[in-house]
Amino acid sequence: MVQKKVAFYTLGCKLNFSETSTIARSFTQENFERVEFNEMADIYVINTCSVTDNADKRFKTIVKQAQKVNPDAFVAAVGCYAQLKPNELAAVDGVDLVLGATEKFKITDYINDLSKNDFGEVHSCEIEEADFYVGSYSIGDRTRAFLKVQDGCDYKCTYCTIPLARGISRSDSLQNVLQNAKEISSKNIKEIVLTGVNIGDYGKGEFGNKKHEHTFFELVQALDEVEGIERLRISSIEPNLLKNETISFVSDSKAFVPHFHIPLQSGSDEVLKLMRRRYLTDTYVDRVLKIKEQMPDACIGVDVIVGFPGETDDYFLDTYNFLSNLDISYLHVFTYSERENTVAAKMDGVVPLNVRKKRSKMLRGLSVKKRRAFYESQLGSTHTVLFESENKEGYIHGFTENYVKVRKPWNPAYINSIHQVILKEIDEEGMVRFDLISEK
Repeated sequence: MVQKKVAFYTLGCKLNFSETSTIARSFTQENFERVEFNEMADIYVINTCSVTDNADKRFKTIVKQAQKVNPDAFVAAVGCYAQLKPNELAAVDGVDLVLGATEKFKITDYINDLSKNDFGEVHSCEIEEADFYVGSYSIGDRTRAFLKVQDGCDYKCTYCTIPLARGISRSDSLQNVLQNAKEISSKNIKEIVLTGVNIGDYGKGEFGNKKHEHTFFELVQALDEVEGIERLRISSIEPNLLKNETISFVSDSKAFVPHFHIPLQSGSDEVLKLMRRRYLTDTYVDRVLKIKEQMPDACIGVDVIVGFPGETDDYFLDTYNFLSNLDISYLHVFTYSERENTVAAKMDGVVPLNVRKKRSKMLRGLSVKKRRAFYESQLGSTHTVLFESENKEGYIHGFTENYVKVRKPWNPAYINSIHQVILKEIDEEGMVRFDLISEK
């Protein structure tokens, strides 16, 4: 019997990558061979995202890519966009199966017959039914794994479709998270990135209800004790959920690195209120000061949305000046795009698209300056670097524990190894060169 082949394409966040990896392992258990997306496969699975407008458009392009390689292949769509707009995806030429939030982990149950459909078959639940938890982690890049600890969100931010796409906040059991972490560490993976929709909310829904058995702080403490993990990284955590006890613990921990990614979204309190965020700028400043007080070399990344309805020129300048004066390291800038079934889509004060783009460009420029200033502040200091596995134009890249990107001429001997270095200078590509001290 010829072994069937499956290929995957992931759009969106780290959480999606961890889930794609878990779905892929279910195919392997059914005796499928996993191949690259640009190779000949019997099934192509696309894990979709709905956070930005662009992700919606890219879906059609990716389906065409699969059809170009194998016009007879079975194409399945899963993920957030598949939950929000299943019929829209099913109508895309070439799509055979669309699975929503509760069905995506059972995909192998739906693909006994790989014959093409005239119209995509949809299996999508009401999002209220997405109340159970499926743990997952990704192992693709040998140097790090994304470990999902939480899913869904109970926040009601006015711009966001994630609660509609992923359901209520719910968590993996602590026992299961630790088991997954041990499995990852046994595969010689040096770094684990904790991921979820709202990981600071960890503990909620651990038993299928709102009862908290464990907190995020207890999760962090327990993971720090897992043998064999060199580095643990917190991917993104809401400022109101990043507690002093967690910051203090990370500053002295064995494995957690001094890198925080904290969504801000706006530096204007008025806009934060319109967004229904659960904090104001003074809370955000307090978190940054607390981190820097205990970890002066910590890297702090910031998510920010520009062009939100009601964001006047003055409010945008408030955001720009707020970020300019804040001791942060880089920005992830999102240009606001209207999403169906959100409160923000019906708000007054719509910002013209050309103004959104201009503001986005200004903040991206600020991000370049911030990253450069952060890198310069680290020159002359000693750090540990974990090297990646990819040869990029003759260079091997790596990241310090505090997320400074370094590179050196390609040498495969360094793959997935940790070395102590002294950071020396910023090169023409904006990456840092270094002198090697020793292997850790």
